[in-house]
Amino acid sequence: MLKRKKHRLMAYHVGVTLLTLLSVGLVVVLLMGWGPSSLELRWINGLLVVFAVDYAVRFVMAKNRKIFLIKSAFDLLGIIPLHPVFVFFRLGRLVRLIRYHHLFWRLRITSKWTRAYHQFIYKTGFIYLFSISVSIIVLSAFLFSLTEKQSLANSLWWAMTTATTVGYGDETPHTAFGKIIASVLMVGGIGFIGLLTSTISGFVADRGHQVVAKQEDQEQADLNQLLAKIEVLTEKVDHLQHQLDATKHQAK
Repeated sequence: MLKRKKHRLMAYHVGVTLLTLLSVGLVVVLLMGWGPSSLELRWINGLLVVFAVDYAVRFVMAKNRKIFLIKSAFDLLGIIPLHPVFVFFRLGRLVRLIRYHHLFWRLRITSKWTRAYHQFIYKTGFIYLFSISVSIIVLSAFLFSLTEKQSLANSLWWAMTTATTVGYGDETPHTAFGKIIASVLMVGGIGFIGLLTSTISGFVADRGHQVVAKQEDQEQADLNQLLAKIEVLTEKVDHLQHQLDATKHQAK
């Protein structure tokens, strides 16, 4: 029974991996204009429904839904129908599957990079800040689209340029509610994005300090080892000198 359950779980994970890669591939083809867009959009929308149902089922079956929402933030972003590019968030699911099955360990490619990745994503809180920032931008874009009668793509572009303080000015709010949304996005979005960038710069700075500290420790260890060898050689030279002096004394 347990073995059959493992086989079903493996088949499910393989299916999710294939569907994820298929959806990402379709979006790449769509963005590059390599095929009929209508057919690709139908496939993308069909896969969107599949991933939305999968997310809903996993949410209902989750033992701790709060932890599930935090860990599956990218999954939720991957089923937002604002723009096909959000499909790329589904790749976060593959990262979790790799960690779940310990593929790096099985392939013997665990290294400092994987440990650094885990520290950066989880221990610094980057994943939570990133999820909150993207959620604020997406929600603002959706509300802006409703109030300003703009397309979702243009609204997302407006939200991105506003939150990052770029502000090209090609899309601006004209209604009172739209201006309120913009004000909230300016305060909340910019604040979280500022925390996001400071987290990245802080992690890079800490890693740099750690590298320098390790180099200094290694240099000090090498110096101590060299001094110990010099001391041993000095003792041997002194011993030989004593023997030589004793030999000369006996010869006299």
